[in-house]
Amino acid sequence: MPSATKLRQLLALLSLQGDRMVTVSMLMEELWGESPPKSASSILQTYVLQLRRKIAWAIGHNDERRAKDVLVTQQGGYLLRVGAEHLDWLRFDRFAEAGRTAAESGDHRLASHYFTRGLTLWRGPALVDVRVGNVLQFDALRMNESRMSVLQQRICADLHIGRHAALVPELKVLVAQNPLNENLCAQLMVALQGTGCSWRALRAYQNLRDALARELGLEPSALVKEIHHAVLVGEPAQKRLNRHDGALSGPPPVTANRWGATPRADLPFSVTTR
Repeated sequence: MPSATKLRQLLALLSLQGDRMVTVSMLMEELWGESPPKSASSILQTYVLQLRRKIAWAIGHNDERRAKDVLVTQQGGYLLRVGAEHLDWLRFDRFAEAGRTAAESGDHRLASHYFTRGLTLWRGPALVDVRVGNVLQFDALRMNESRMSVLQQRICADLHIGRHAALVPELKVLVAQNPLNENLCAQLMVALQGTGCSWRALRAYQNLRDALARELGLEPSALVKEIHHAVLVGEPAQKRLNRHDGALSGPPPVTANRWGATPRADLPFSVTTR
């Protein structure tokens, strides 16, 4: 991975497009925003040359001819040709899709396995060690939302197979980090009730209600209220949660970036090739 800031940005953007050409205008927008230098075109070419040298060193024998086959110059832009098996962000996406397929078929243990394998690829917030510009900021947002979605799907799967006690410590931390996230609070309430701590589940609901009122002037959602009622009357809150699995664990909406394109997949950490 290059150490220079601009090279890291360049590699990140090229990697995220995964075998699709990135236009020169998009690369310039990412690197310099609305104020590119007069010599931006020649500077970009220099960055591409430097990145090719890094690639040549990585593939061995300092073969710059082979590097040109990896970082390809095309009409109007550049393309990074790397097999899908070498990109962790594509592996994460495949594990997530496999987990969703297993969950839809009712195999929650297998779903948990796939979701967990995908989440273990994460090493921090998306693009944590890359300076993001006007283009990558949308990708980073999408990636972080996708990670949270998959995390909640994995928790749903674990609740289905009765891992309530194991989930409580994790969910307490997640709720503390995301005090306005109603889905996580709902899952925590179910896990707490499943471990015989209904009073703690009621307190979690009250904490959420207070936070929503204080920060947003809102009441909890219908789902959270249903789970709260189930805990109050001693009914299994898990059943209420199960009915809302689709809303709780579905993939987040894809947000188009300013270029009219949608991010293709999720990069759960800094750009890494294998």
